[in-house]
Amino acid sequence: MEPGKPFEARPPERRRRKDGEARREAILDAGLEVFSSLGLHGASVEQLAERAGISKTNLLYYFPSKEELYLAVLRRVLDVWLDPLQALDANSEPAEALSAYIRTKLILSRDAPQASRLFCLEVVQGAPLLRGELEGPLRRLVETKAGIISGWIADGRIGAHDPYHLIFSIWAITQHYADFAVQVDAITGRGLDDPDFLERTVASTQALVLTGLGIRALPLPSS
Repeated sequence: MEPGKPFEARPPERRRRKDGEARREAILDAGLEVFSSLGLHGASVEQLAERAGISKTNLLYYFPSKEELYLAVLRRVLDVWLDPLQALDANSEPAEALSAYIRTKLILSRDAPQASRLFCLEVVQGAPLLRGELEGPLRRLVETKAGIISGWIADGRIGAHDPYHLIFSIWAITQHYADFAVQVDAITGRGLDDPDFLERTVASTQALVLTGLGIRALPLPSS
């Protein structure tokens, strides 16, 4: 160090790690945007790097291949979309738990439509890169939550229904508003970004599911 020149300390390891995590998240965000519109095969590393605002070399430092980035994006999407299901608890009141789950799923459809579309695209193609995740963590989570629903049925807290089909039905209804948002808008002229339409969609879906389970639902909001 030169005399009279202040000592310049290297950035702490924690800061470097935090910067690296932020860069990685930015790349994942860019990957979601590009893959959800172009798909895995339609996207190029150059397009992904440009969207992330970094060089191709820098992107490949974090994700050595386009396929690895794609899988990382899908895993993050799966974590986000399945996290609300974790909240279903055996000690929860079924009406409250299912109502909250439906609301959360519809809010995710409003806030993260690209994530839903990308996941849908991967599954429609046979889930070539995500099959292991579906048969592993996803399957175990759904089995656990189906067991909780079965317990509610056995205790007479909800009507008898196949718990797997109940979960699938909630997924199908709520994610429709993300995957087919254009169709919803074309028919109704509205979407989930309209607060009133969101609330009516939440209430209608809750009523549909809860009534089918023999649970009294709250009345629909007035128009």
